[in-house]
Amino acid sequence: MNKLSFWRRPQAVLLAVALALGIGGIGFAASHLGITHPALELKLANPNEGPSTGFAPVVRKVLPAVVSVSSTKISKIPTEFFGGGQVPDDPFFRQFFGNSAPQFNTPRQMPEQREHGLGSGVIMTPDGYILTNNHVVDGATQVQVTLADKREFAAKVIGTDAKGDLAVLKIDATNLPCITVGDSSKVQVGDYALAIGNPFGVGETVTMGIVSATHRSNLGIEQYENFIQTDAPINPGNSGGALVNDRGELIGINTAIIAHGSEGNQGIGFAIPVDMARGVMEQLVKNGKVTRAYLGILPQDVTPAMAKAFGATETRGALVGDVSPNSPAQRSGLERGDIVLDVNGKPVAGSNDLRMTISMMQPGADVNLRVARNGVERNVTVKLGELPTETASAKPQGEKSQSSLSGVSVENLTPESAHDLGLPANTKGVVVTDVDPASQAADAGLRQGDVIQQVNRKPVTNTSDFEQALNSSKEENLLLVNRGGNTMFVAV
Repeated sequence: MNKLSFWRRPQAVLLAVALALGIGGIGFAASHLGITHPALELKLANPNEGPSTGFAPVVRKVLPAVVSVSSTKISKIPTEFFGGGQVPDDPFFRQFFGNSAPQFNTPRQMPEQREHGLGSGVIMTPDGYILTNNHVVDGATQVQVTLADKREFAAKVIGTDAKGDLAVLKIDATNLPCITVGDSSKVQVGDYALAIGNPFGVGETVTMGIVSATHRSNLGIEQYENFIQTDAPINPGNSGGALVNDRGELIGINTAIIAHGSEGNQGIGFAIPVDMARGVMEQLVKNGKVTRAYLGILPQDVTPAMAKAFGATETRGALVGDVSPNSPAQRSGLERGDIVLDVNGKPVAGSNDLRMTISMMQPGADVNLRVARNGVERNVTVKLGELPTETASAKPQGEKSQSSLSGVSVENLTPESAHDLGLPANTKGVVVTDVDPASQAADAGLRQGDVIQQVNRKPVTNTSDFEQALNSSKEENLLLVNRGGNTMFVAV
């Protein structure tokens, strides 16, 4: 039998397969040949019969409240590859040119270009307030929101919180499907977790996993970290999307992944707890900015060796490593070496726990601390201050009057931010938060994270000092910069 005649006899083939496979094969063949037999009648599922055992009902409820967020911003790309028009002092180039470096007439920068970003967001109220990540809309000149029903809206950025990586958007719409907000303080390791967003821009997607850990911190992702960790697959584009429990309640805002350079999910994702996100959102909607309470100490974790040295009976709490002058902590009598055990009756697990607890309180509030000093416990009442959040920027003011420091943004240096930069808590200066890559300061080597301590030999201790220095700045300015504990002069 040749191939042609073989394929022209499908019934013979099916019967042959049926005989080879036994009864199951006969059932398969009979169903395809129109043959019926009472013993082979199968019961088919009724799609209208009984509830689903999966997460479909939860997803149906949540999906309409998750949106796609696209952003557009204008950026400049520096193209001065050879710095000042000369070949750099690099062995690769020197092998061709020796010590006679030719001059290259390259433009300083390309024309402005548009950059597009994509993320997700969660509808929090029926009248169009949407919660997302700050990094999704950071620097955006245009933001557009696409709903699950494909409607598109231009969105207004109500406020952003870079330190917590959160932002609030508003669209002009009513009667929107909004999400049910849960209680992230009740989340436990092992709970189901569903991540909903728009990964890679493919459209709304749901992935499932469990809560792998809670209270994750010290990851260097944000200044304020208290993440929920999950193994629910999270990919680029999921940022700002919803992490919900098995009841469809929002427990976190998906924010970051650990990808080891692969750009994709590795089973370790992080979400901002909704309790923290809700507090930030309320402040942004009400005030357009976030104010955090300030205690004025440099907290450290209590290790077994430290606990023994300070006469503590437990390896928990936050050790006071330093107390800032004229701070609420100093005024209340807190001292270096004290261990903060409780805040308003709530146990303190470690330094980040204390930092997060205080940051979520309001400035001016009275807080009761239980403190261990040399093994003796005592109660201390502190009236919290406001965390210094002043920033200053040097922006271009025209071709003729432009300062060489234009494009540099700084922020007051606090004991906490000094610690994050690996500097002593009493370091004075302003920390550089942004440097325009096309600016003279960037060409001179100034970097984000540098601490400017002097401008033209005059001390700079806060943003006001920096602004005064800008007003009297010259065409060339001499900065004293502290980078990682080492000081250097930078001529801009």
